[in-house]
Amino acid sequence: MDIIFVRHGETLENKKGIYGSLDTSLSEKGKKQIVETKKQIKKLSFENIYISPLKRTIETSKILGVEGIFDERIKEIDFGLFRGKTYEEVKKLYPEEMVYWLKDHVRYKMPEGESLLDLYNRTADFLNNRIEEDKDILVITHEGVIRCALCWIFDNAEHFYRFKIKNGGITIIAVENDYKYIKGINNIF
Repeated sequence: MDIIFVRHGETLENKKGIYGSLDTSLSEKGKKQIVETKKQIKKLSFENIYISPLKRTIETSKILGVEGIFDERIKEIDFGLFRGKTYEEVKKLYPEEMVYWLKDHVRYKMPEGESLLDLYNRTADFLNNRIEEDKDILVITHEGVIRCALCWIFDNAEHFYRFKIKNGGITIIAVENDYKYIKGINNIF
């Protein structure tokens, strides 16, 4: 089975480097990115569609011309107190928390938010449920979720920062006879 991921188009927050669990809309550039992505998605086949219930992924699905099932497990990580701030702002406003985060980026739970491990676990739960169905699917979601899905292949969240997912990018994971592998990242067909 193929699990086809589409990262939502660019938002103004993405462009500014703001930590993004805010419910934001696509920028004009982001809308254009998804128009281009739509051309590629037409070349792929899938039976079911799953969508993060945030505004930017819903807008992405509408531009792609698809409807699907909303699933909370594929929302972006909740950055808690860091939400809506840049790295530099977090460093300045929360220096002690930043030290802990940098010391253990996987297990550190952001104040009033989640840890990367929390995001990984809910992403893995979603994916494990999907592979039981054994149908090709399309998942419209966020960079953090896609990075965690790529980590799921290795059963290890530690690889999170080894991947970069472009806005509007298509990433495909295959699962065959319980063997998981990456078919492509940020594909252009």
